[in-house]
Amino acid sequence: MIKFKDNFYFGTASSGTQSEGSKNKTNDSIWDHWYSIDPDAFFDKVGPELTSEVYDKYLEDIELMKSIGLNSFRTGIQWSRLIKDYDTCEVDEDAKNFYNNYINALISAGIEPFITLFHFDMPLEMQKRGGWESKEVVELYVKYAEVCFDLFGDRVKKWFTMNEPVVPVEGGYLYQFHYPLVVDFKRGVQVAFNSALATAKAIEVYKSKNLNGEIGAVLNLTPSYARSESFEDTKAANLADLLFNRSFLDPAVLGEYPKELVEFITENDLTPEYSVEELTTIKNNTVDLLGVNFYCPRRIKAKESELPEVLMPDTFFDNYDMPGKKMNIYRGWEIYPKALYDIAINLKDNYNNVKWFVSENGMGVENEERFKDNEGMIHDDYRIDFISEHLEELHKGITEGSNCVGYHLWTFVDNWSWKNAYKNRYGYISYDLKSKTRTMKKSAFWIKDVIKNRGF
Repeated sequence: MIKFKDNFYFGTASSGTQSEGSKNKTNDSIWDHWYSIDPDAFFDKVGPELTSEVYDKYLEDIELMKSIGLNSFRTGIQWSRLIKDYDTCEVDEDAKNFYNNYINALISAGIEPFITLFHFDMPLEMQKRGGWESKEVVELYVKYAEVCFDLFGDRVKKWFTMNEPVVPVEGGYLYQFHYPLVVDFKRGVQVAFNSALATAKAIEVYKSKNLNGEIGAVLNLTPSYARSESFEDTKAANLADLLFNRSFLDPAVLGEYPKELVEFITENDLTPEYSVEELTTIKNNTVDLLGVNFYCPRRIKAKESELPEVLMPDTFFDNYDMPGKKMNIYRGWEIYPKALYDIAINLKDNYNNVKWFVSENGMGVENEERFKDNEGMIHDDYRIDFISEHLEELHKGITEGSNCVGYHLWTFVDNWSWKNAYKNRYGYISYDLKSKTRTMKKSAFWIKDVIKNRGF
């Protein structure tokens, strides 16, 4: 039997934009704006104004969380909801009351809130000023973070500066699946550096307040496995790892960038605007607690396909379609639980055995209604298999000394997933878009037993 410690965090994760809906929201984010100008870009034209109505339904959700036995929950504060005026940091009173009530209700139910300050949801006004390309936006983000610490830091003891900061780089500045839909590697590198700087500056402010909590960042780590042991393939996989993992992991945990990455950035004329003072800030303000999102690995091979027209990561390596791999066909993602063990050991051996938790892991499946029984419950045995296989590998890493303290499934209630909207469902709880009802899936009853027994 696999057993976890009594204080292990069993929880779930979501974000403000993906769950709250737009009710009573003063300002637009880039997602509100993008949907307003191009609803066809979103699956079934479902936009962020709907989502799963957590603004009105959070008490119902918390009761369900409590009934399952979850002891923690990560969600986010929306910068564009909380702050009315970005320059003065004037707070929207309705938003302040909502987040206060949400946080208090979680704590009253014995569920510790893990709060993320930025989850892909750049306010539209801040994007107009350059988004993460802009040092001004970095400073305004830090002011917003300080407001959050002052408002909620007496109760919230787990803070995360941002979620998956590499994704706005990939989506917004390379591969055009996030707004502003730019293709410019150099601008993407600036976004990456400024995101790391914003994290360090927010950590610095938090530490100055002596609020007796922990602060970190949530990174999506996707181990890069080489097609073969050849020099060319291993070199390609190493570069993919540097660009997509270590570009954020090293500054967040170690306070500095890998020498190989700096050399690559310099050689390809991608160096961002930075100062020695900024590097010192990054050096001196590393994470207390690291969140790790893991869904699937990368398989990499040496460059064989035609070069892209402009400089891209794909200029230097190709993705490798490994024969026989286990797949989640709905997302097009490989299922490879052993990668979670590899992450655990990598953090132990190469990152000072940093304290960390699985902040997201999960399986999105289309048309789950197919698996509904006569009583209306979805039998998501595939999700139970997915979770149990990943928990098994995670447990193995923990027994070998990795400092992992929790596991959060993405997500609690099926929520809105950016351009994919509600195409794929991830939750323990199903959400009916028409009736607005919530129903526990088989996986919810399974995890309830796991939590009760502290294992399986």
